[in-house]
Amino acid sequence: MSQPNIIVMISHDTGRYLGCYGHHVQTPHIDRLAFKGIRFEQYFCPAPQCSPSRGSILTGRYPHNNGLIGLAHLGFHINGEITTIPKEFQKAGYETSLIGLSHETIGESAPIEERVFSSTYKLGYDRFIEVEGDRAPKVADQAIDFLQEKSADSNQPFYLNIGFFETHREFDEYEPYADKTTEVSVLPYLPDTPNTRKDLSQMNGSVKVLDKAIGRILHTLNETGLQDNTIVVYTTDHGIAFPRAKGTFKEAGLETALIIYHPEYIQEGKTNSDLLCNIDLMPTILELAGIAIPEDLDGKSFAKVFSEDDAKIRDEFFCELTWHDRYHPMRGIRTDRYKYVKNFENGPKIYMPLDAHKSLSGQEVREEYYVPNELEELYDLEQDPLEQSNLIADEKYKEIAIELRQKVQRWMEETNDPLLNGPVPGTGSKRWEEEIKAGRAH
Repeated sequence: MSQPNIIVMISHDTGRYLGCYGHHVQTPHIDRLAFKGIRFEQYFCPAPQCSPSRGSILTGRYPHNNGLIGLAHLGFHINGEITTIPKEFQKAGYETSLIGLSHETIGESAPIEERVFSSTYKLGYDRFIEVEGDRAPKVADQAIDFLQEKSADSNQPFYLNIGFFETHREFDEYEPYADKTTEVSVLPYLPDTPNTRKDLSQMNGSVKVLDKAIGRILHTLNETGLQDNTIVVYTTDHGIAFPRAKGTFKEAGLETALIIYHPEYIQEGKTNSDLLCNIDLMPTILELAGIAIPEDLDGKSFAKVFSEDDAKIRDEFFCELTWHDRYHPMRGIRTDRYKYVKNFENGPKIYMPLDAHKSLSGQEVREEYYVPNELEELYDLEQDPLEQSNLIADEKYKEIAIELRQKVQRWMEETNDPLLNGPVPGTGSKRWEEEIKAGRAH
């Protein structure tokens, strides 16, 4: 196999809400990609919000180790000296391209008022193909043109990042594709109400639009013959934009889909259940492409899973949230069985980003979620997968709590976490002001 092309497709706020992950939603094209490649069942993000998670994918580092600890358009950015996936592929002679959505900035100094969502070329891309609105059908149009162009001139390998708006809120525009509310499957951590069902039905419409676009791209990849020398990655940034998911350290907030198709390692229907984090993606795809891995990454390559059955990579990963559309600082650790969380400020028991807060399902749970949080949380994921019982004061779990608390503290100290110096300055979304004045916020 000559130097492989790399395509990374990343959707927005999708978690693992796909048919191939057992959810009741139609995703035949993504399911087919999963069947041909490897579906990773225990792949998580270290930050349950957009820019910080995407920055971790792009740099192989935890958010506070690369600088992107809040939303890019609210003034946070990757430190200028940090390398990125496209930069490393550039060094290796690849043409690097970005089509559609990106929510990462690097070394930016623009005023917050300018709302810079992406640094595009500065991130390491040779080409940036802007798509107005970043909706999946139009993004797919541009990706198809790109692949047809490359099939005619494939002398230089390419790294292509394709970003979709879907499945970000709002969902109203997907009503024409929505499922019947009576046919949706309500997630176990949400109340089964007409509002929740309506919300999920429209979300299903968004997922179906995304899936169809990905199917068109994969069809063109095969039609042009590029499939035989192209590694395809599909992933997302964090959990779905529903209560108790996006913006939280709950499993539904940290869980992310990852599917990788490698033309040299086709084992139909293969899955991998090793604990992984999205900081591991950068070193993995570099290794798969035969490119040297920078030495100072937080992530670990899991490329050996393609050729080995027993390829355990990590026992744990750390998770963090500092700024989203409000300040809600948390740090934590997730092992195979346990999750420990430390809250650094008073706040709601369950934080909801504004889009989830204002959603149909969010309106159903505000009273329950907007009670004071606890300083520390500990969950036994084996016994309590929905994380409903905080065990931090349970004597039987005392040693686990001490061990995980110390690991988080040591990690923060060794990495000079800014939270150790007190509250981290930043700017929240002005859209919260109306909710606060109306008494609807915590």
